[in-house]
Amino acid sequence: MADDARRTVFFISDRTGITAETLGHSLMTQFDLDYEQVTLPFVDNVERAAKVVEQINHINNNGGPRPVIFSTVIQDDVRQVLKDCNAAFFDFFDTFISPMEAELGTLSSHAVGRSHGVGNRQTYDVRIDAINFSLNHDDGLTTHHYSDADIILVGVSRTGKTPVCLYLALQYGVFAANYPLTEDDLMETRLPKVLQAHRNKLFGLSIEADRLQSIRQERRPNSRYASLAQCQMEVMRAETLFKREKLPFVNSTTVSIEEIATTVIHERSLKRRVH
Repeated sequence: MADDARRTVFFISDRTGITAETLGHSLMTQFDLDYEQVTLPFVDNVERAAKVVEQINHINNNGGPRPVIFSTVIQDDVRQVLKDCNAAFFDFFDTFISPMEAELGTLSSHAVGRSHGVGNRQTYDVRIDAINFSLNHDDGLTTHHYSDADIILVGVSRTGKTPVCLYLALQYGVFAANYPLTEDDLMETRLPKVLQAHRNKLFGLSIEADRLQSIRQERRPNSRYASLAQCQMEVMRAETLFKREKLPFVNSTTVSIEEIATTVIHERSLKRRVH
C-alpha cells in the first residue's frame, strides 16, 4: 500500500446524509488526515445496503487503506447488512439512541428522516418565508421592510453577508437582511440614514484587507474596487464606524459561516424559529 494513499470516509444515511456528514465531519476535524469523502444518501433497504457493502469492500480488495463509515441509518435490517463490510463502522444510532432508550425508559420511534424531513408544516413554511425574506433584502435590494427583520448584517462588499443571511434563514428561520456599506456611506460620520432606526438589529462583518482584495480580484480583476489600497481604506473606515456606533462585529477572514451565524444569534439574542 502506498504511503500517500488516501483513506476513504463514507457518510451513509437512509435520508439526505446531512446528519451523518455533520457529525462525522466534527469528529474527523480532530485528526490531521487527508481523506476522500463519499456520501451515500437514501440507503433505505437491504438491496441498496448490499451494493454499498460491495462498493466499500472493493476498496479493500484494491489494497487501499481500510475505509471509515459514519452511519445514521435507522432500520435494523439495513444496518445489519452494512456492518458486514470490511471497514471501521461508526453507527450513530447504536452510539446514542440505545443509551438514550435505556436512560429515558422508552423506545425510540425508529422513524426515518425526521431531522431533515418536512415534518411540522408550520416550521417548514417559516423556513421558506425566512429564505425569501433574505433573498428579497439581499445587498440593500430593498430597505422598506427592515422593521420585519430580526437582524441586519452590515459591511463592505464581499465580506460574506449574503451566505450568513441565507444560513440563518435556512437553519434557524431567522429573518436576516444585509446592507452593503458604500464608499459614500463610509465617508459619513454616522450610520446611513436607512439604518439609524434599526440600530438594535445591526451586526457588522469585517475582513482582512488582503483577503478582501483576493476575493474582489476574482470578481473585478485589476479594478480600483479590487485594489489593496481601496480594500484597506474601506475596512478601516467600516471598523471605525462599528466602534464609534458601538455595534458588535466579527472578522470573517478565518471564521466559518456557521460560527458567524452562531455569534450573531448569541450577541443579538435572536430567537430561533427553527430548531
